Amino acid sequence: MGVARRTFLASAMATVVAPAVVRLAAADASRVTLKLHHDFSAVSCVHDKFLAPWARKIETDSGGRLRVDIFPSMQLGGQPAQLFDQARDGIADIVWAAPSDTPGRFAKIEVFELPFVAARRALVSSKAIEDYAAANLKDEFQEVRPICFSCADRGIVHTNRPIRTIEELRGLRLHVRTRLAGEAVRALGAHAVPMPSAQLPLAIARHVVDGGVDPWHVAPALRLYDLLKTHTDFTDASFSTTTFVLAMNKASYDRLSRELKTVIDDNSGQIAAGIAGAMWDQEARAVADLVAQRGDPIDTLQPEAVERWRKATQPVIDAWQRQMKEHKIDGGKLIADAQALLQKYADEPEPQPPQPAQPSQPEQKVVAQPPPQAKADTTPATANVSAQPPAATATPAPTAASPPKELDIPL
Repeated sequence: MGVARRTFLASAMATVVAPAVVRLAAADASRVTLKLHHDFSAVSCVHDKFLAPWARKIETDSGGRLRVDIFPSMQLGGQPAQLFDQARDGIADIVWAAPSDTPGRFAKIEVFELPFVAARRALVSSKAIEDYAAANLKDEFQEVRPICFSCADRGIVHTNRPIRTIEELRGLRLHVRTRLAGEAVRALGAHAVPMPSAQLPLAIARHVVDGGVDPWHVAPALRLYDLLKTHTDFTDASFSTTTFVLAMNKASYDRLSRELKTVIDDNSGQIAAGIAGAMWDQEARAVADLVAQRGDPIDTLQPEAVERWRKATQPVIDAWQRQMKEHKIDGGKLIADAQALLQKYADEPEPQPPQPAQPSQPEQKVVAQPPPQAKADTTPATANVSAQPPAATATPAPTAASPPKELDIPL
């Protein structure tokens, strides 16, 4: 009798507890973890001020049901030029990639990398390229689901002697970041030297290059302002820029619930492009202020002086249009579209840096070590090894300084 009673009670308790167990299991199963892969360091402005806050916002907006774990510095393996294919193939769910790392593959996005086409402000160019992509880039990026496009901050000519005219640039060996920047440098009579940015400090020290056409945001990581002491900027346009795309694997997006897809969609497009553009501009301003505070000259060429540089690099644009024509692409129309969109956003106010939202679950992980084998995986990542990102070298906070010197150089 006692045994039967105990058996009945145990069975009844199991009946009561079972639904709770099922509910907990269902809650765990409904949480999705996405892997975001990029080649910047964990202490870069891209990681710290754009990708990490974006990931936290995704988690907050989803109520903790969607998590983004970030793998900086190519920790899932491969080379930066392979990032786009990693998103396409599912090795990563999301990537931050530079289309210019595979020259010629994404021809129509190159319009923003032509000399003196992009705006001086990355925010303006980023908003413009986002609209441009919606109208012109669907075929080039059809293998992934683009979250947003962006243009990095403007290219500055960094050397160890003042460069105020084209004549002073001729004969110099300059590091470049894109093929079109290289063609522009050659059109000005200098020698273009492409190489990974990480190799630039040693190349300068060994006199392999005399300087570079690089954006401000790379200067802190490379200590560029310790190696190159004079800087030439352009007042009304960007000599060069680099385009980027935040791209998601299609299958990773498609398997999300409708509610989680909405979270991704609500943090895509112009919202994400605007945050990225503002991030580039804020970093560029902070680094330029720091350089000015140190007493290094920043010569900003005025429009009449820049016009000579425009005319000298026009053959690069003409050659690009001929290349587009060979592929039955109207390059002139693409340039006109880009210029109209840049004008549309020319007066875009600079937003304040967004305050990062606190996640409902523990903060997304920055994964310090990649899995043993990085291979295509069509299921969301659920296991990650976490660690704190490497400590950043402290950079002195910029303080108020006199503005860079503006030159009014006659033609």
